Amino acid sequence: MTGGAAGAPTTHELIAPNDAPRLDVLVASHLELSRNQAATLIANGRVTIDGRREKASYRPRAGERIAVSVPAPSSRAVLAEAIPLNVSYEDDDVLVVDKPAGMVVHPAPGNWSGTLVNALKGRGASLAEGSDEGREGIVHRLDKETSGLLLVAKTDRAHRVLGAELQARRIVRRYAALAWGHVTED
Repeated sequence: MTGGAAGAPTTHELIAPNDAPRLDVLVASHLELSRNQAATLIANGRVTIDGRREKASYRPRAGERIAVSVPAPSSRAVLAEAIPLNVSYEDDDVLVVDKPAGMVVHPAPGNWSGTLVNALKGRGASLAEGSDEGREGIVHRLDKETSGLLLVAKTDRAHRVLGAELQARRIVRRYAALAWGHVTED
């Protein structure tokens, strides 16, 4: 691993083993990232194999040198805010929060405060760091105007397991809609 200067990316180098999995899976497992984070690094040209770019689905051959340039975290820290939350369930690994309509799940341009992540940090919740910055602990999202239960990982292990379960469709999500007034068939 190289890098470390403030604001500079960190470069990780690895050698592809025999029977290597897909590039995104290999990068994710070696750097303890989600597969989506690894795929984003690959798509953004931050992963090369012997100096060339490949797709996330590429299967590296044994002995190929893989370089991964991980950008430095942004300087925009997510602030803790004292926003009341309705927690439906909590244990050492997960939280289930009843997200109200009108609340954005994680900070993004135009919504740097008042989000569920700001509220979670304000309540002192320990959140998984394995997800993208500003999305700590978030396993899935609900649209701003949608209310409902949201699963939040408190540990990196819980984040990886729950993410894999969602991707494999072993976690069932159910939605109910309520309409007011006359609904047309558009």
